[in-house]
Amino acid sequence: MAEGTLSQRLGAEAIGSFFLFAAVIGSGIMAEDLAGGNVAVALLANTMATGAILFVLIAMLGPISGAHFNPAVTFAFWLRKEIAARTAILFVVAQVVGGTIGAWIVHLMFEQPVLQFSTKARTGIGQWTGEAVATFGLVLTILLLLKHRPKAIPAGVGLYITSAYWFTSSTSFANPAITIVRSLSDTFAGIAPDDVPLFVLFQLVGSALAVGCAAWLTAVRD
Repeated sequence: MAEGTLSQRLGAEAIGSFFLFAAVIGSGIMAEDLAGGNVAVALLANTMATGAILFVLIAMLGPISGAHFNPAVTFAFWLRKEIAARTAILFVVAQVVGGTIGAWIVHLMFEQPVLQFSTKARTGIGQWTGEAVATFGLVLTILLLLKHRPKAIPAGVGLYITSAYWFTSSTSFANPAITIVRSLSDTFAGIAPDDVPLFVLFQLVGSALAVGCAAWLTAVRD
């Protein structure tokens, strides 16, 4: 259970999103630089960095804000009436702002233009379906572990995303905020801005379906 004040919770969401999004984009740049054109090796390095930082950030900041770092997760808790609409909106703003600063700092670290837009097309029914599946699985993992094994959430989420990078056609963005921020980076992890809206739509659909599925699976039966 998150125990921080509202300002502490927003700070935790911004800091967590900063490091998560920086890890995704920065490890993609580093991996592409070192992989010598081998996309599979680059994706593997990107995957490992993302799964590892998720474990650390959730374990570190979860007690303060709940460690959403993801509007699809915040949306799920709003649907469950566990977070107020105003707070949910503030969480999303903190996630996007913190993540955007993370992307800009990564560009600065790797001596790239700070302001840029991705040209990498990611579109089509296969990728949209991949995002719905990836987000459904992520949110379901969180909700069921929260009920039955809350201490396992950092490991569960980190391992789920590590796996979903490889079993989904979209490489599992599963996060509207990081989808937006990745459109601001013309690097390995990027997505063209025109492709963002449908990714986000399918992510939110996956989140809503997970909320319904979790409610059904955990319903008390006579």
